[in-house]
Amino acid sequence: MERVNLSAGEWRVMEELWKAPATLMELVRALGESAGWAKSTVSTVVRRMEDKGLIRAEQEGRAKVFCPAVAREEAAVAETESLLSRVYHGSVGLMVSTLLQNRRISREELKELQALLDQGEEEQT
Repeated sequence: MERVNLSAGEWRVMEELWKAPATLMELVRALGESAGWAKSTVSTVVRRMEDKGLIRAEQEGRAKVFCPAVAREEAAVAETESLLSRVYHGSVGLMVSTLLQNRRISREELKELQALLDQGEEEQT
């Protein structure tokens, strides 16, 4: 598959399937509770995702069981790259600066960020 580009609704379905494979009715129950979606909405989104190759179905008895065809990490990387490109013109520094200026970041998060920066610097040398 080429670049993964999930809509907000597709993310909701994938979040359920990354937890565990599910039948259409299991997705209807889960997404009905969390998103207020009707069966027809779930069915339409699932069919489109299957057509796009984002999920796949396996017949188990009388029911189809859907599972992700895309790893969560792969989708997260694509989404992060898209956000970075669209909003911050590819500048990681600008993105981090925006996060620091507009959000309270805990000491723990700052320590994690510093550790990641240190690790990245070590890998560059």
